[in-house]
Amino acid sequence: MSLQKVRHDPLKEQYPKTLELGLIGSLLINLLLLQAFRTEFRTELNVEPVEMQIEVEEIPPTEQTYRPPPPARPAVPIPTESEDVPEDETIEPTEFDLSEIPPPPGPPPEEWSEEVPMFVPYDEPPQIIGGMAALRKVLVYPEIAKKAGIEGMVVIAVLVDEQGRPLKTKVMKAHGGKVGFEEAAIDALMQVKWKPAMQRDLPVKVWVSIPVHFKLK
Repeated sequence: MSLQKVRHDPLKEQYPKTLELGLIGSLLINLLLLQAFRTEFRTELNVEPVEMQIEVEEIPPTEQTYRPPPPARPAVPIPTESEDVPEDETIEPTEFDLSEIPPPPGPPPEEWSEEVPMFVPYDEPPQIIGGMAALRKVLVYPEIAKKAGIEGMVVIAVLVDEQGRPLKTKVMKAHGGKVGFEEAAIDALMQVKWKPAMQRDLPVKVWVSIPVHFKLK
């Protein structure tokens, strides 16, 4: 077994120390240069305060002046020779004599209160006992209308008192053919029995309108 001799090189041993010292030296040089540039370019800035004055000026409000429209020009009559234009006419003043004023009309006669239909408030209207079926039982078709084959409808107003009695009738809508529909309807409405109208649980005398139809079977 042969042993080789290892040569000892002092430069290799000093190389890390030399490198470390070089880095430290370069950093010191950079720091010195930086400090030198900072002191050279440092300037003092003297800032003086600036005084500002604000003036407030009052502005008057804006006034809108409304000008009325100019007056219309008066119409000036222009003479014409056309015969179609009528001549000017003068209207004489009219005088009214208000010294004699007729008196107001008096109250209607008492008999009108039953002959002329008047509105009376009620809660339940008067009704025919048995309905329209009871009316048809006593309704007589006029012979003239039956022979002529005429049909129609009339409206009769009936005044029913507190006891349910029919007192008066009035034709509200006539047929117009004068074949006896109105008379036949009145006779039938006066024959049937009625239930009086009620107002607050009390019977009242009122008018009621009943349409009566005449149809041939």
